[in-house]
Amino acid sequence: MDRPVIGIIGGSGLYEMEGVTGLQRVPVETPFGPTSDDIAVGQLDGHPVAFLSRHGRGHRLAPHEIPYRANIWALKHLGVRWLISVSAVGSMREDIAPGELVMVDQFIDRTRARPSTFFEGGVVAHVAFADPVCGALRGALCDAATQSDVPFHDGGCYVCIDGPQFSTRAESMLFRSWGVSVIGMTNLPEARLAREAQLAYATIALATDYDCWHTSEEEVSVAAVVAIMRKNVANAQRVIRRALPAIADLAPSPAFSALQHATMTADEVIPAEARLRLGLLLDDREYHTPEVAQ
Repeated sequence: MDRPVIGIIGGSGLYEMEGVTGLQRVPVETPFGPTSDDIAVGQLDGHPVAFLSRHGRGHRLAPHEIPYRANIWALKHLGVRWLISVSAVGSMREDIAPGELVMVDQFIDRTRARPSTFFEGGVVAHVAFADPVCGALRGALCDAATQSDVPFHDGGCYVCIDGPQFSTRAESMLFRSWGVSVIGMTNLPEARLAREAQLAYATIALATDYDCWHTSEEEVSVAAVVAIMRKNVANAQRVIRRALPAIADLAPSPAFSALQHATMTADEVIPAEARLRLGLLLDDREYHTPEVAQ
């Protein structure tokens, strides 16, 4: 089995597309418990790719129940370097219509109790996160959407809430006043952990509704979201297939060295348990933190 350099996180329907061959389900044990589902590894138009169903097959996991650390660790373990997230979102702008895609470039985190870092329990690291999306990977997705005649928006801010309930109308209006573009429940801490794991990360956000701020629309319902989502998935598949050759030829992302100067803890004082838990990440650094004078 070829090591998949490109990973895709989304619904299980993403890998049920033309061009996928040799699919194998690979269970991965992680220091952070089980992943959302076995990772499906195969070829997409000849490119080794790893697919992970974020909510598990059959949509078993609520957004706050997703094992984000296990998912990211497992994908890195399998060899993924470029990670595409495909997520349903609500539109917070009139010009982003349901059925359109948004290649977001910023995030606001409104989650509260989700583990958001690998680095704790004896190891401290502070990765740069000012630009949470890999520009080169996002650019490849934008180019692919243009070439595929898929309606999309280049850039936008994604506000992530815990869920599983949708927003109150007051919350929706507040988020709009912040200038956000879309609202969702899953991309954080996913993006944070991808950066700590030195993966290049980008999101294809699939607008399914206008959230409850849009008073001329019916209130958000699961049935309406699912109907639009089916159409969106087909467009996301077209974009991903078109983008794969360009992604395979991209220069190394700055995300690949995110830990180079980020770890604060001197190597010699890292506890054995933490080194065992984080060895996959620590051993991938090009730079090891020297002893810091006290």
